[in-house]
Amino acid sequence: MATRSAMALLLALLLSCAVTSTMARRLEEAAPKEEEEFPPHLTVPELPFPEEHELPPFPEVHLPPKPELPPFPEEEELPPKPELPTVELPPKPEFPAIPEFHFPEPEAKP
Repeated sequence: MATRSAMALLLALLLSCAVTSTMARRLEEAAPKEEEEFPPHLTVPELPFPEEHELPPFPEVHLPPKPELPPFPEEEELPPKPELPTVELPPKPEFPAIPEFHFPEPEAKP
């Protein structure tokens, strides 16, 4: 059954290639149509370039004064850290040992 479906696929591929090449040949042999003539592109007018290359002065910016930050608390002012309770963990399970592998010794040839 697999060979029938494979043969059908190959036959379909062969037919599609044949049809594609036939259509390509017909398009190449067809008489070329007269190309439409388009008007020439519009020219871009040149803009006048200013003689002076200086920029206007940058305006002054007045920012409000920065607010003062409250003083950072010293170490004495910080609350003490809470002590965490100790947790007793169960013992680790032992992993099974990996059996060692030894290559067999080659037999002596007579």
